[in-house]
Amino acid sequence: RRDCHGGDQIKHRCVRIKRETNSITRSTARYGDLAMTSNDTTPAEDSADPAGLRAPGSTAVLSLPPERLVCVEYPCRVRSVGRMLETVGGEEGMSRAYADSTKRLELNFRPRDPYCHPVCGNRFPSTSLVLRVRRRVRKGGGEPGNGAPPEQGDMSMEILGIIGTTYKFQGMADFQYLAVHSHPDGTQTSLYDKILLRQPEKKEFFDKDVPLFIPPPIFSRLDNPVDYFYRPEVQHREGYTPPTLSSENLIGLSRARRPHNAIFINFEDKEVPMGPLEAAVQNWQRVCNHPNERRAEEEMRKLFEMRPVWSRNAVKSNLEIHPEKLKLLLPYVAYYMLTGPWRSLWVRFGYDPRKDPKAKAYQVLDFRIRCGMKHGYTPNDMPVKAKRSTYNYSLPITVNKTVPQPASLQEITQSLEGPSNASGRKPAPLRYKLKESAYVFREGTLPPYRQMFYQLCDLEVESLKKIIYQNDGEEEECNERDGWCVSKTSDQLRDIMSGMIKQIIRSKRPALFPTKAKRSSTSSAAGALDMESGEEEEEEDDE
Repeated sequence: RRDCHGGDQIKHRCVRIKRETNSITRSTARYGDLAMTSNDTTPAEDSADPAGLRAPGSTAVLSLPPERLVCVEYPCRVRSVGRMLETVGGEEGMSRAYADSTKRLELNFRPRDPYCHPVCGNRFPSTSLVLRVRRRVRKGGGEPGNGAPPEQGDMSMEILGIIGTTYKFQGMADFQYLAVHSHPDGTQTSLYDKILLRQPEKKEFFDKDVPLFIPPPIFSRLDNPVDYFYRPEVQHREGYTPPTLSSENLIGLSRARRPHNAIFINFEDKEVPMGPLEAAVQNWQRVCNHPNERRAEEEMRKLFEMRPVWSRNAVKSNLEIHPEKLKLLLPYVAYYMLTGPWRSLWVRFGYDPRKDPKAKAYQVLDFRIRCGMKHGYTPNDMPVKAKRSTYNYSLPITVNKTVPQPASLQEITQSLEGPSNASGRKPAPLRYKLKESAYVFREGTLPPYRQMFYQLCDLEVESLKKIIYQNDGEEEECNERDGWCVSKTSDQLRDIMSGMIKQIIRSKRPALFPTKAKRSSTSSAAGALDMESGEEEEEEDDE
């Protein structure tokens, strides 16, 4: 792209942001890429060409300035830099977008309209240069009117900085919906003065009759076309036979199993598998080509010898292994229970917990922290935040999806060397292990999540153990709901655990619990709040 005197339009503008202050200092025209070669030159050669112009084919060494610039490929023709900056949020808005690498740059074509849906620019790393090229035209040369070309003058070039980040607007803008009301006669009336609060208003302002105008915050979740690859559902394929299920209130039956070749067992199945599938063996042998993987396999077998039933979080808390390789190792040493007291748990091959009363200790307890006025706190006051919350939901078009970080050379070499080496260097830090609180419950501590899947043997509280083992030696039958335990044992455990958590919250935040006088005045509203916030974690599942 040449200079304006060459007749080409300036298509891109670049905004310089200082690294130290993240403040925008100026905007400058961005020119095209510069193809250069770099060879050694002597000072004599540089002094011989003071204008910086060399014959074609010659080379030069140029020093690059330390300034790092940010380029914004603006999708419109810019006539006013001030109005252009206003559409992207000004200097403050651009600084916020640049400071957060996951944010996309929003461009509002109507920046003063609160109902304007933006077009978003993606952030890309780049290695470009910003050049300032000047050409001097000698006076007295040929005039454009007489047909004689102007005399060529000296040209100078200056490198202003290096572009390390570029924002590109590659998607489409969302659908726009103006705040207007259409009358039956075809006329339209603006609603901005009637629905926007520009100053404090009196009660009469809110009592006016205004047409209903409640547009959604976003119309389209995607700003780029997507191929859906429509496929027929599993149950509609020829030769499909529905599986035998333990209950009728299951959802997602058409979802295909992930190809990790695990064996899934229901509570009603008569036999348990004695070994893995051949495909699972091949998958693990394909990746088990390093001492670290073989060591992880040995440790995994020791875990299942010590305890025949494990949850995924318990394994991840006792074994250092990459999560992707754990998906291949677990089907190699254990099978997965879908229903019953050991649902969502991995069981050692050949072991049937339905025939061993001692397997009562390995049963699962689905525990969820209760919230509501009758429990002393609302969802907003919960000391344990939810994994997913609608209050923290970000629009999909304004946030970039995180990408996996590439492994560094140091991590690779440390993993090859193992936990210890002859050079005496420290081993690589544990990156995949979970904390013990991810599967163990102790008195005086809060669970890390609002919904937890505990095994009964991991409840380290004496009062809970007395309830679990109250029928030791008297177990007669294993049923799908309570397993080898006494009926409604899970309900008693949940009540005691909820009381413990309430005591912890009371000691840490006493202001949440009102006095008896206040409690009577708020009892009428307790029921409504409980209905709204009692079980908001229904969608949480075991990872």
